[in-house]
Amino acid sequence: MKRASIVTAVLALLIGPAAGGMADEGKIVIDGSTTVGPIAKAFAEYYMGKNQGVNITVSESGSGNGAKSLINKGCDVADMSRFMKDSEYKAAVDNGVLPVAHVVAVDGIAIIVHPSNPVKGLTVEQIRGIYTGKIKQWSEVGGPSQKIVKISRDTNSGTYETFETLVMHKERIAGDTETAASNGQVRARVQKTPTAIGYVGLGFVDRTVKAVEVNKILPDAKTVASGVYPIARPLFMFTNGYPKLGTHLHAFVTLHLSKKGQEIVESIGFIPVTSY
Repeated sequence: MKRASIVTAVLALLIGPAAGGMADEGKIVIDGSTTVGPIAKAFAEYYMGKNQGVNITVSESGSGNGAKSLINKGCDVADMSRFMKDSEYKAAVDNGVLPVAHVVAVDGIAIIVHPSNPVKGLTVEQIRGIYTGKIKQWSEVGGPSQKIVKISRDTNSGTYETFETLVMHKERIAGDTETAASNGQVRARVQKTPTAIGYVGLGFVDRTVKAVEVNKILPDAKTVASGVYPIARPLFMFTNGYPKLGTHLHAFVTLHLSKKGQEIVESIGFIPVTSY
């Protein structure tokens, strides 16, 4: 009986919290990651086009702020490019919120340079050396005799935290590193700066920048989906409990499992969850 009671309680938590709120009124509020943002916006545009009267708003304040918004019941969906921290999860539960993760896509973090930069590839160790300041000149890694301009995401970013874990191994990023509030800002800075290096989600790589090989592997859909590319992570949408079946919220956060959702994810430059 004790086990049955526990199972019943867990199911109540998973199904119950999201049954009410803004989403039931045809309004879905989304906040969080600038990496997941383009997916959420494309999903929103498609979903609203198919469901008249539904209003979906998407803000991009960073993964950390998305988590805070969900914890404080300020949004229905928290976009996050990292998993929720234990401290965030505890704060959510303490406030009556049960975060449930929906993996909507897979992403590789591309290391980008200016198209004029002759450097074609770096190792993870070299990238870490650049960002710690141990490697200061491009000539030290096969490039011109010019100082490297380092561009990083702000500490509220899930992309930053993934980079810190998979590349920096918790070593401190040098104090002279410039910070940017979004993937788009990192790309824009690298576009205009021949000596710059930065890192962005795979969906933000275009012809205006050059993605370099990492450990001799170029980031693309195949290498990321197969797990060969060394700097990769899942992308999440978190909800308060599992959305009630039949609601707009449930349909929205499971859109990535449909053929159309997969096509949207792929068209933006990310990898559908069915590809791995």
